[in-house]
Amino acid sequence: MSAVPAIAAFDLATWSTATLDRVESALSAWVAPDTADDDGHEAPAALREAMRYAVLDGGKRLRPLLVLAGRAAVAGAEPEGMARALDDAALRAACAVELIHAYSLVHDDMPCMDNDVLRRGKPTVHVRFGEAQALLAGDALQALAFELLTAEQATAPAGVQARLCRLLARAAGCEGMAGGQAIDLASIGRALSEEQLRDMHRLKTGALLQGSVMMGAACCDPESSCSTQALQSLSAYGAALGLAFQVVDDILDVTADSATLGKTAGKDAAQDKPTYVSVLGLARSQAYAQELLGQALEALAGAGLADTRALRALADMVVNRST
Repeated sequence: MSAVPAIAAFDLATWSTATLDRVESALSAWVAPDTADDDGHEAPAALREAMRYAVLDGGKRLRPLLVLAGRAAVAGAEPEGMARALDDAALRAACAVELIHAYSLVHDDMPCMDNDVLRRGKPTVHVRFGEAQALLAGDALQALAFELLTAEQATAPAGVQARLCRLLARAAGCEGMAGGQAIDLASIGRALSEEQLRDMHRLKTGALLQGSVMMGAACCDPESSCSTQALQSLSAYGAALGLAFQVVDDILDVTADSATLGKTAGKDAAQDKPTYVSVLGLARSQAYAQELLGQALEALAGAGLADTRALRALADMVVNRST
């Protein structure tokens, strides 16, 4: 799957369409295809169907876009063969992080967690397939994410593959997304300070978004890896963007309807969960989102990288989106 050519006068819609065509094609090919593996094993049909239902035909795909924008930011004058291998690694990383995100949504929607019935404009996986199948589908998607990063067909250097696995594991685990979800569940009905709320969302939502940027940055030539300054700047960008995404999500939860969002609006308030709107108020939350956008763009400006256009445009899109 060839890399999307750079667009001179940057147009986010054009870049996103071309980039997501690659991602959707790869996800469709890699997520539980109706074929046996090299040993003749084939996943049960019901499990395959639930996995594909959870991943395909829906979602903003923000995390894959951040991975591939991160890769574009660090790409340099690499030898042709190395460039192809790193582009493939970035595509695999983009799909892997989306699989982790999809698995988290499957589990998050289940009765033992948020007990939601609508996701991406359609019934949630446990509503459509039952709780047991939903649980297994989430488990299988998580495992598949790491298989994609280290598949026999992967051509990136082993060190790059290992860094990608480590970044994804940390972003998804107890010091990242899962840890944030645990804090979220323990916070129902409790009053949190702004600092406590920020710390929770840096893990629950921000870690995987920040990790997406850093996975893209990890897809660079081992012989000429990114400078420490560039990596620190990209990390700061990802942290600000991840928090901004959650602030805007909390705003939309009270200002948009379910049809627009593709999920149940007002769910957090109904469950007495602390949100930025409940802690800061609507106007202050809207102002804070813009402050975080400024922080993200300032971090990019200090990265010293040649092409951060996609990352800049994605930050603006995240903060000023309506869904």
